[in-house]
Amino acid sequence: MKPEETIDHPIRWAWHRIARRYNAEAAQYGGSMSIGYALLNIDPEGTPSTKLGPKMGMEPRSLTRTLRNMEEKGLIQRRPDGKDGRMMRIFLTPEGKRMRDISKAAVLHFNELVQANIPARELVAFHAVMHKINALLDRDDLFK
Repeated sequence: MKPEETIDHPIRWAWHRIARRYNAEAAQYGGSMSIGYALLNIDPEGTPSTKLGPKMGMEPRSLTRTLRNMEEKGLIQRRPDGKDGRMMRIFLTPEGKRMRDISKAAVLHFNELVQANIPARELVAFHAVMHKINALLDRDDLFK
């Protein structure tokens, strides 16, 4: 079987190309795609650090590294939760909010470009197929 005949090859190929484009755009502002993605997933009221990883689908080690980098760049602050002092919440700083706006604009631009060049019915089919693939990936017996 040739790679281009598999289901995962075009997904991986496209994702790597998207990631390279997002990283190139983010680099102009001293960021990365993972930082931009984290910025977009932090709620204005703050997000518990334990909820951010699952929300983003990131491994804890990668998330820790990304958050440390973001803190060093002054994009986020960690503060104890007002109700549960054991829990830490992550908040965007003013610079983090500015970078979030830049990240959001890049994502919206890419989505508008895709929507302008791919018919709506094809995008509906794409989303339906990706939803089904993700449902298959949730199965514990996937490779049994």
